[in-house]
Amino acid sequence: MNDPCNKPAGSAFVQSVLDLKPRLAVFDCDGTLWAGDAGEAFFYWAMEHGLMTPDVAAWAVYRYRDYKAGKVDEETMCGEMVTIHAGFSVEELERGAEEFFKEKIAMHIFPPMQELTLELGKRGCEVWAVSSTNEWVVRAGARRFGISPDHVLAACAAIEDGRCSSRLLMVPTDEGKAVALRERFADGAIDAAFGNTVHDVAMLSLARRAFAISPDAGLESIARERGWTVYEPERDSTR
Repeated sequence: MNDPCNKPAGSAFVQSVLDLKPRLAVFDCDGTLWAGDAGEAFFYWAMEHGLMTPDVAAWAVYRYRDYKAGKVDEETMCGEMVTIHAGFSVEELERGAEEFFKEKIAMHIFPPMQELTLELGKRGCEVWAVSSTNEWVVRAGARRFGISPDHVLAACAAIEDGRCSSRLLMVPTDEGKAVALRERFADGAIDAAFGNTVHDVAMLSLARRAFAISPDAGLESIARERGWTVYEPERDSTR
């Protein structure tokens, strides 16, 4: 069993995962594949770039403050951060998400994690991204890791006549991540899972091998108890 106190360097970590020869690997995104909270950053970016109406934006600012104060739960807030874009076309949202990711998040990608996902794909491993951030942002980021759009499970709403609606379809957070994965894969099918917060524990628990990537205090404590590998990915200062 791996000692979670042992935090390997980038190349050693990548090789240690590749040596497991996983056939199916699932990755959280914010804080796991890249640093920071892309969902929160897109929330403010979208406001500034007109991807929500003024009335909705005014409401959303106060709603998000309530969430940060603990008055709104994680699943509810993540869902509302999708439906605030109701009425906007998929084309507008996808274009905005790509522009946002390139401008605000791409420089925060963890190079070892990008190397790992790309190499896993080359070796025939099925790689999935699972996130409570909206699907437009997650897909924009995931493609940089060789993860195809149809291998993304993210917060999403029904699309009606090419536009985002207010009808939520999925918010993969906490147990919701495990539920989304169980709907697609048989028990025991997931060889490796990677996450960074306590909201990933249910997903990590499904895998034969779990990896806590730059974990928050809650997840690191659980990782120590369960013998999960802890890894602090290096950042590329030249990006």
